[in-house]
Amino acid sequence: MALETKTQLKKETINELQDLIQINIDSRDGFKHASGAVEDLTLSTLFQSLAIQREEQADQLSQYVELNNEQARKSGSVAASLHRSWMSIREALSSNNLYTVLAEAERGEDQIKAAYENALRSTAGSAVNDVLTRQYAQVKAAHDRIRDLRDEHKNAK
Repeated sequence: MALETKTQLKKETINELQDLIQINIDSRDGFKHASGAVEDLTLSTLFQSLAIQREEQADQLSQYVELNNEQARKSGSVAASLHRSWMSIREALSSNNLYTVLAEAERGEDQIKAAYENALRSTAGSAVNDVLTRQYAQVKAAHDRIRDLRDEHKNAK
């Protein structure tokens, strides 16, 4: 293939996008669940906002996959590590311990942040690198916000 364009992506790039779609869906689902289960209104609103952001990111990546005549993933995975993180959040929610909820959410954020970092390395110079870079900035900002909230609630533990 000559020069990669957004409508003629390499198979490897499409595979990376599919993986990111899936992890965004997983993250969206986790944040949706957490937003409905946590009693703290500020945290619930943050989780709702992040669920919307992750859905928008998955939708945007799906458009590029579909521009390349591929079927974009429509559901999340049962990926062991991310799934376990969100299961731990569910358990933490039952005790309504905000520090524990935020610690588990931050672990989930570590997963999606790492997925974007890997994708950016493996698709360096790709036609979708600008999109991935913008999305990574949003993921990193969300990760840092949750980490900071976790640290604020550490003393309240």
